[in-house]
Amino acid sequence: MVLTREEQTEILIIGGGPGGLACARMLAENGKQVLLIERKPVIGPKVCAGGITWSGLLQHVPETLIEKSFPVQHIYTRQQHVRVKEKQPVVATVNREKTGQWMAEKAREAGVKIYPDTHALKINNEQVVVRHGTDTKTIGYKHLVGADGANSLVRRYLGLKTTMSGVGLNCMLPIQRHDMEWHLLPHLFNYGYAWIFPHKESISIGAYADKTAISTKQLKRNFIIWAQSRGITIPADQIRAGLVNYDYQGYAFDNNWLVGEAAGLASGLTGEGIYPAIISGQAVAQKILDPTYPAHELARMIKKQQKHHKVIHYAQRAPALCSLLMNLLVFLLRVKILDFRMLEMAD
Repeated sequence: MVLTREEQTEILIIGGGPGGLACARMLAENGKQVLLIERKPVIGPKVCAGGITWSGLLQHVPETLIEKSFPVQHIYTRQQHVRVKEKQPVVATVNREKTGQWMAEKAREAGVKIYPDTHALKINNEQVVVRHGTDTKTIGYKHLVGADGANSLVRRYLGLKTTMSGVGLNCMLPIQRHDMEWHLLPHLFNYGYAWIFPHKESISIGAYADKTAISTKQLKRNFIIWAQSRGITIPADQIRAGLVNYDYQGYAFDNNWLVGEAAGLASGLTGEGIYPAIISGQAVAQKILDPTYPAHELARMIKKQQKHHKVIHYAQRAPALCSLLMNLLVFLLRVKILDFRMLEMAD
């Protein structure tokens, strides 16, 4: 990478996750000058189970990136085990690093300049001070897109606080499993859940919970206990934690934009973030290209997120009824009054 002491670009994107790359590619394909910086040396890796849904992204990524697909979902409570079956795969798993590399290559082909291993340090007067190795540089911009995740520098620059967030714990283990499992266990995870997502030669095993419901330390303890009950021993030093921001307060701020978790567009109920990141990245690109663009797809997704908020609100108000709510949810899935896709962020 060659970065001059001072550089100018039409659009600067901070963050090389799915949202930033989707935004960058669409802008470049429409003739915009786009520079994307990513703090990690390699595009793609993230604390993530790697699950994508049929309604969301499963139909839109190359088949070579799909590791396993699942038309049957196994959902457990302490009282029930439900098999939710659909004609099409409900969820599939992908390798996040390979998916990120594929998206990055498509963005480069469109003309995006990507600078990995580049840290954004400070934003001021339509300039971002960045560090690459031992060198500190300045990049000027006309539009700034924050796609830099739950701890977004751009979000902080805009003065937006984050009070609604969850924590996801994940561990990739070289174990073979066939079933995709969801475990709703309020005595361990409150109104969160644990999962086992099989990949090609491994599994993602993890747990998610709201930060206000349970401490990260206790969540980790409960996660290890639960995994042992499923016959899986998890080395504590292999557990990775990631913050999930669902505190949405807007995405457009003059010439500053937020996408994905930087905008707080994950699901607080399930922690789903890949689909919201890509949809919001593409919507922001469309708004930059045409300020009159209505972004109806983003509005629909925000409504879906608000429905997830309501479920969280009820669980917070009546924690003693949390187990009852979980079992009711699973029962409604069993008798097909509730569609599994209602739990997704996609339409």
